[in-house]
Amino acid sequence: MRMSDDAIELHRVSVTYRMHRIRSLKEFTVRTVVRNRDDSRVYALRDVSLRIARGESVGIIGDNGAGKSTLLRVAAGIITPTAGMAVSRGTMAPLLELGTGFETELSGRENIFFNGALLGRSHEQMEAHLEEIIAFSGLERFIDTPLRTYSTGMVARLAFSIATAVDADTILLDEILAVGDASFRARCDERIQRFLTAGSTVLVVSHELPVIRHLCARTIWLSQGAIVGDGASDEIIDRYERERGG
Repeated sequence: MRMSDDAIELHRVSVTYRMHRIRSLKEFTVRTVVRNRDDSRVYALRDVSLRIARGESVGIIGDNGAGKSTLLRVAAGIITPTAGMAVSRGTMAPLLELGTGFETELSGRENIFFNGALLGRSHEQMEAHLEEIIAFSGLERFIDTPLRTYSTGMVARLAFSIATAVDADTILLDEILAVGDASFRARCDERIQRFLTAGSTVLVVSHELPVIRHLCARTIWLSQGAIVGDGASDEIIDRYERERGG
């Protein structure tokens, strides 16, 4: 059987969360006795099906709470769907919630190895790319100081440098390009283009629509957990801006 050309496949994927979280055994008992369990759920994703081919650059847009970050986490294998099936192929480099996979009491240098291990990279791989990671991040002066002393932008620079130092089949970016100065953004863009040229798949979640237009040939528009648009980036973003009065 021929191997699929898709890097990511979602088949009727739904992700739901309980509206009310029961915080104690006492609360559970009281609600059971008075028959008020409140099992209502909210959909983060609702019956989402899509295919993303190897080597595609895809943007994901939508208002806050639309399900963008949830979709990225399902693609990364971090969230298991409540219903449906998600398949991802190849190695992943997820740059999701800023600061995830770091220890604030460790130095930047120590976090390179710590975060690399969480991404499935060996100590030897990270050692081989150590100087490149430090140079790309531009944090040479601060690399041996605790991460708790870093600004948000510095953490973003370190996270991007680590995740993209070793080649990956798929890069997942969640608002990471919104942080950092113009010079670093330009270097990030150059590195993403390198990945695309090499045939990697890139998924980008961002509220910055010019970034999506520039990086992504295809855009998926989510609203209330469902896909309402999927096509060429200029077409989908123009529709999105018209409907929002932008």
